[in-house]
Amino acid sequence: MEVDYLFQIDDNIVYPMHGVGIIKAIEEKEISGEKQQYYVIKMLIGNMQVMIPAGKILSSNIRPVTDIIALKHIMNIFQHGESDRLLPWKQRYKVNTEKIKTGKMQECTEVVRDLMRMKKEKSLNTSEKKMLKNAHQSLISELGLIKGITENQIKSFC
Repeated sequence: MEVDYLFQIDDNIVYPMHGVGIIKAIEEKEISGEKQQYYVIKMLIGNMQVMIPAGKILSSNIRPVTDIIALKHIMNIFQHGESDRLLPWKQRYKVNTEKIKTGKMQECTEVVRDLMRMKKEKSLNTSEKKMLKNAHQSLISELGLIKGITENQIKSFC
């Protein structure tokens, strides 16, 4: 039986909450007595490898790396979008966590933008500092994989 895979070996992907990775293999494994096809993904941040069942790839929100055309919209959001500064930090943290979990570059960009703006005005708490670091690292790592992006465009997100 031939399976039509969403991603192919050597595809660059974004895995929400983990960052960018590369599909290294598609393997059949037997776990708990059940044989399934798994994507083997080498994550670029943290130097770890994850395996995701092929049947759960859509529900995991894994997506291809953004292209240069979408990047122009993302840069506009980063530079000109509005931030909601009125939320209490716990609610803001929850909203930002949900945005990151979507796996969408636009949502991650908004989190980085808003937290960087807040950091300029006042010191972030420990949880938000960690969130900013992780979201920023994920964003920068994805930008580095976009074909046609310039070094100056990447630096505009720093």
